[in-house]
Amino acid sequence: MADILNFLVESAFRNAEAAGAFDDLPGAGKPLPPVDQQDDATLGRILREARAEPPAVTFLKRISESQKRLADLKDPAERTAEMRRLADLQTRLAIEKEAFRRHG
Repeated sequence: MADILNFLVESAFRNAEAAGAFDDLPGAGKPLPPVDQQDDATLGRILREARAEPPAVTFLKRISESQKRLADLKDPAERTAEMRRLADLQTRLAIEKEAFRRHG
């Protein structure tokens, strides 16, 4: 059964190639990413194209912004509220790092 399936797939690829279905594909002529690369190259490309970033990076950016706001605040009530936001972000970052450490 596997031989028939392999034959059909190879036949479909040959027909598509003959029809020019693979001409002018994005990335044509460029080397493939190394197979032994630690991260998933396809997933990495998709994330880069979508401008997505890991939650830890987002938390680090938000922490930096919060620290800048905190440095400029003078009102004690506003400083307390911002310190709470900052502590919450730092806690979330710590949780994210621990989850990544445990589960990858």
